[in-house]
Amino acid sequence: MTSLSSGTDNTRNREFWMGFLLAGLGAVLFSAKAIVVKFTYRYGVDAATVIGFRMMLSLPFFAAVGFYQARKAGQGKLPVLTGKERCQLIFLGFIGYYLSSFLDFLGLQYISAGLERLILFLSPTFVLLISALALKRKIGVGQWIALGLSYLGVVFVFLQDLSFSGNEVMLGAFFVLCSALSYAFYLIGSGELIKRVGATRLVAYAMSVSAIISMAHFFGVHGLQGLDQVRQVYELSMIHAVVNTVLPTFMIMWSVARIGAPMTAQLGLLGPVSVLFLAAWLLGEPITAMQLVGTAFTLAGAVVLSRRR
Repeated sequence: MTSLSSGTDNTRNREFWMGFLLAGLGAVLFSAKAIVVKFTYRYGVDAATVIGFRMMLSLPFFAAVGFYQARKAGQGKLPVLTGKERCQLIFLGFIGYYLSSFLDFLGLQYISAGLERLILFLSPTFVLLISALALKRKIGVGQWIALGLSYLGVVFVFLQDLSFSGNEVMLGAFFVLCSALSYAFYLIGSGELIKRVGATRLVAYAMSVSAIISMAHFFGVHGLQGLDQVRQVYELSMIHAVVNTVLPTFMIMWSVARIGAPMTAQLGLLGPVSVLFLAAWLLGEPITAMQLVGTAFTLAGAVVLSRRR
């Protein structure tokens, strides 16, 4: 009996640490997309090309998972989607992965990768504010403290970038702020749908829709001539698609299954911290005392908010 209990505990420990590792690594890989995008911009491409190549190269992976999920639904193993749910998935794919990513990549042309990651990290606070305004959910004292800390942290890093890059930071920060807002609406919209559709199917379908829209945008702007890029753009785009999109998407999903959403969200705090140091190492972006203070404030706000949730 004791050996059986010990074996169960060992299995749980292995599952926990596997989920812990997946969550941390997924957060770092997903956040590191800002570094890859910065490198890709050095070859004279625009935001439509960056997102077009990213989604074109990741589409086969998400389409394969989506096809498998659709086949299970056809066999009666999963609920069949209603017309309303299909429309919701299309809308979520548009705002959550296409529009949000496009605005994000536009902003990265003007601001540092570290500031971009901190602004995007405000998405949970936008979710909180939108829920309070639209769904009449009360914001507690602890949540207001979390909001204040998060926004104060972004202001510190924003002022730092403003001193280095000038007025273009205003435009870049605006684009990334709109990206974070778009993603917040995606999170709110997917909250109820995910209960019926499931995380795997929702991600696969929404990402596939986003890929189709992104490719239509890319070919509409550049035509087939847009595929005529240097080898480095293809290499970086493949890294962006596989390492910074497909892998972390499923890593985070598998982590939620093992250790739950709250702990996975807290381990997501590794993302903005890792980008700050990766950007300094790979892109030569400066790390200053003001950036470190701003990052600490933003992360503290995220910790308070996640614990309140």
